[in-house]
Amino acid sequence: MSDTKKVLAVVDDHPIVIEGLKFLLKTHADFGQVFSFTSGAAFMHFSRDNRADIVLLDISLPDANGVELCREIKSRSPETVVLGLSNQAERSIILQMLESGAGGYLLKSTSADELLENIEAAQHGELVFCNEVKKILAKPGRHPARQLPSLTKREKQLVQLLAQGKTTAMIAAELELSRFTIDTYRKNLLHKFDVRNITELMVIMMREKLL
Repeated sequence: MSDTKKVLAVVDDHPIVIEGLKFLLKTHADFGQVFSFTSGAAFMHFSRDNRADIVLLDISLPDANGVELCREIKSRSPETVVLGLSNQAERSIILQMLESGAGGYLLKSTSADELLENIEAAQHGELVFCNEVKKILAKPGRHPARQLPSLTKREKQLVQLLAQGKTTAMIAAELELSRFTIDTYRKNLLHKFDVRNITELMVIMMREKLL
């Protein structure tokens, strides 16, 4: 984990899930504080005066839709990493969470080791999925497959670095290019693959096993 103590919040309406996660995180992860909330309203009240670095967010809450709550959290605190944590394994819900700004999606059936590894990777800006979710995203969607454009060597480098969660500045330094050039590459990739954002691009890359 990072040297700086992080604050993690668990938002789930099942007490046994909360207690299990809190025990796991306090025992095996180096978080400064772990808070838990059984409703979306309780977490949003907390977030008025506090910021969580990582939020493990259930999709089905008694008072909120996880997708909408994720969007609200990211709107209020863009730096907060929201990870969907649910029993729901529907492709459409996973994609909705990603479109709402989630930094990944994990199933509650995920092993403890895999959960901890994904949380750590998410802290470094990586887009994370448990193995079962990767399999779901790798399956073709309802829409007919289309011929994907080819990637240049430089574009492949950029995609790999984006998948690692690196910022424009970090990529520019690593590839010894200007930030303007990197931004141009990013925009070209979005246009080339006809996607709205980098998250959608990463989903395609994973589905086509290009990452």
